[in-house]
Amino acid sequence: MTAVTETRSVPELRALADEGAARFAALEADPANAAYDRRVELARQALVWAAETFGEQLTVASSMGDEVLVHLVGTSIPGADVFFLDTGYHFAETLGTRDAYQAMLPLQIRTILPLLTVPQQDAEYGTKLHDRDPDACCAMRKVEPLNRALSTHQAWVTGMRRVDAPTRTDIGLVGWDERRQMVKLNPIAAWTDDDVDRYVDEHQVFLNPLRQEGYASIGCAPCTRPVAEGEDARAGRWAGKDKTECGLHT
Repeated sequence: MTAVTETRSVPELRALADEGAARFAALEADPANAAYDRRVELARQALVWAAETFGEQLTVASSMGDEVLVHLVGTSIPGADVFFLDTGYHFAETLGTRDAYQAMLPLQIRTILPLLTVPQQDAEYGTKLHDRDPDACCAMRKVEPLNRALSTHQAWVTGMRRVDAPTRTDIGLVGWDERRQMVKLNPIAAWTDDDVDRYVDEHQVFLNPLRQEGYASIGCAPCTRPVAEGEDARAGRWAGKDKTECGLHT
């Protein structure tokens, strides 16, 4: 990673976000870039642009349920900083996936913990808060740790895709995180489910073992279930509740 340590003001960061957004939106709009291999190349180009622009001020968020993103980052910008939010409720398979990628790729993976352990949270708020008030649980175990992990950086990378949810259909490869006042990159925003499957096959991407058990979207164990064939991938998250996002991207 490039060692970029200069302090930038919010207007300067916003200008960089606008510049990147315009650049990659124009590239996406070019019919020559409509094919699968060009979408993959644009994703790599966006990562390289971010690494060259922000250097050590760039970080990557991974849930280890976005294996394609982790592989893409590790093979495009070696040495990248990746952070994993260990909520205390993850499947053992997810923790194993984190450890596997640390061993397989040249990445600096750091684990970020909530301020309270699960027993401490249970003592203060009651057991199974995730069932009674999932928004409050996510706020403490995901959103606060995320904000802490991002607080020392200027730009972050996510695995968000437009096909993931109705709330994500307009995301660009490069954008602006208004809440956190920093640049936000979604390098695989334009990828379809077929693109993801093809990339996995072509690059023999190591997948979270839960994929084999029908988990299409992987989060915390108490709030995630497998999905049936033909069912929406996000249907397995907070099933039976009026909740579709954990708050990291809203």
